[in-house]
Amino acid sequence: MTQLHDHVNKIVATQGVLFTKLHQHHWYVKGDKFFTLHEKFEELYDEVNEQFDEFAERLLTIGGQPYSTLKEFIDNSSISEAPYTKEVSSEEMVKTVLADFETVVTDLGKGIELAGEAGDDVTEDMCIGYKTSLEKHMWMFRYYLG
Repeated sequence: MTQLHDHVNKIVATQGVLFTKLHQHHWYVKGDKFFTLHEKFEELYDEVNEQFDEFAERLLTIGGQPYSTLKEFIDNSSISEAPYTKEVSSEEMVKTVLADFETVVTDLGKGIELAGEAGDDVTEDMCIGYKTSLEKHMWMFRYYLG
């Protein structure tokens, strides 16, 4: 179970970083795609925030201790943050989100495997549901990029 706890905690940390990155894109997006992407990034950070909380609470439920500081999130996340020091195009923002989602989907796949091995159907189901949602967003972003 320790391996599952560690992995779910990694998912928690990654959601903490992803939540902030999506806010960054939401705040800094410019140009002719502003209205579309500003709204989309808000929708995504709301979804990430919900998952962030669900996975942290699930970890507590199964006897783990979720990371709860920004430093822990950054140190244990599967994705990296980047300060907004120069203008980034809306296309690059979408590509960054797509890459981050690919990383999270990989982590969720590992979570499905570990939860299955541990006989934890609830955590397995949570990972499957979130993976399904992110894969749909990824498909839409790929189509958005052409």
